[in-house]
Amino acid sequence: MSKKLEKILKNYPKGEKKLLISLLQETQEELGYLPDFALEKISEHLNIPLSQVYGVVTFYSQFYLKPHGKYTIKACQGTACHVKGSLAVLEAIQNELKIKPGETTKDLKFSLEVVYCLGTCFLAPVMMINNQYYGKLTSNKVKSILKSYR
Repeated sequence: MSKKLEKILKNYPKGEKKLLISLLQETQEELGYLPDFALEKISEHLNIPLSQVYGVVTFYSQFYLKPHGKYTIKACQGTACHVKGSLAVLEAIQNELKIKPGETTKDLKFSLEVVYCLGTCFLAPVMMINNQYYGKLTSNKVKSILKSYR
């Protein structure tokens, strides 16, 4: 078990099942994702079957079971974005980073996700990098934005 995980677990009382999501969030924040060994230790610590821990992790899209990039790009493909050219935006992201949706760059800097609504239709086409929105995108704007994160 990693020292980071040991330190996190010390802050959570054993057997407190209601703390599962908080513990998963903190673990992912520290480790960058939720590796199998961490889920096993969390399961033991909270006395929750491992299958239930996996059930929670796979239900919520905020959790990642494999290494995830420092920057999460959410490319909207909803109706308003689609009509305004979101497919070209998505292709520009993929071409620039050499990854497909659901993948992470080898340097663990970027992960790409496709979403179907970011709630900012007036900015269509739009993408979000972590908590920052970028709208009225073109392929050239995408390249410039991604360059600023490198």
